[in-house]
Amino acid sequence: MERMPTRRVRIGQVQVGGGAPIVVQSMCATKTTDIDATVAQVHQLAAAGAGIVRIAVDNPKEAAALKEIRAQTTVALSVDLQENYKIADLVAPYVDKIRYNPGHLHHIEKSKTIPQKVAWLVQVARDHDIALRIGVNCGSVAPAFLAKYPHDAMEALIQSTLYHCQLVEDLGFDRFVVSLKDSDPAKVVAANRRFAQVRPDIPLHLGVTEAGLPPDGIIKSRLAFEQLLASGIGDTIRVSLTLPNERKHEEVLAGFQILADVRQGRFISVPGFGSGLNIIACPSCSRVENEKFVELAEQVKALTAYAKEHRITIAVMGCRVNGPGETDDADLGLWCGPTMVNLKKKNRKIGTFRYDEVLARLKDELDRLIAERDALVT
Repeated sequence: MERMPTRRVRIGQVQVGGGAPIVVQSMCATKTTDIDATVAQVHQLAAAGAGIVRIAVDNPKEAAALKEIRAQTTVALSVDLQENYKIADLVAPYVDKIRYNPGHLHHIEKSKTIPQKVAWLVQVARDHDIALRIGVNCGSVAPAFLAKYPHDAMEALIQSTLYHCQLVEDLGFDRFVVSLKDSDPAKVVAANRRFAQVRPDIPLHLGVTEAGLPPDGIIKSRLAFEQLLASGIGDTIRVSLTLPNERKHEEVLAGFQILADVRQGRFISVPGFGSGLNIIACPSCSRVENEKFVELAEQVKALTAYAKEHRITIAVMGCRVNGPGETDDADLGLWCGPTMVNLKKKNRKIGTFRYDEVLARLKDELDRLIAERDALVT
């Protein structure tokens, strides 16, 4: 595959961009404070071929666990900070890359400006000789950019990304990669193509966020990756699947299969895919607040199969990071907490239900939604 002429970024002993082989990566789904389980999963993913393994860290206790995890592993480690950028200095000694989300920086230390927060992150990365990922998600675009582009969410996402690239580069730091993710493969393709036209030099991490359960989750990832990789766009990929821990390595295997198929010119054709029921679910990770989340996603898929011809999106999210914002665009959304599930219709909360009762209420709401749309047609 001919590749975009991106610059090369070192992540531990792994090279991303600059013509280096495309790196397949994945993310641990174990609780970060469960050191033995997390080390085992890092080894599981690395054995499957993952060149980079990401771990979520939300607090000092998890940061302390990361020290021991690092001591027992050799694969390149990335840490995902999401809503708590302030602990970057605690995790930096034990990882090779830090991912921060520009859309979450405004939540914390509101007295500081975004440039001040980014400058601190860059200094931490520089002091510890590690890379950064500027990771922008459709469901958590910075409010300032949504306000600036109220009628063009795609432009808000892209401009937010370009702004952070400029902030980092103005500080003399270029050891970073970028990701622009959405749960819609078509939007992933559009966002990455538009970004690459403006900044073809920056390595891109490709992913379809909340792709959901296999096989649909793999198909969604393929639909995006095939088009982008065939155009020379993409330096590292992650197939995000909702899976139980013992099967987490299937993300890596799926990634390698997609790469092999694109190299051989084998592209999938799925007539009608995406024109009916669409179930999105975040990949299982350490932030999931109840392990029943994965089982619930599987139950939702089975329960709603009768509605497959209807163009309806149902989102199943497993934690507070993805739950609130990334269910807002779905027709129906389930935001799963430790003991209860929040059921939403677009951005309106319907109610909170136990795990063993939410499915019946979801079906009621789905039937009502189908009836409403059928009435509009007739």
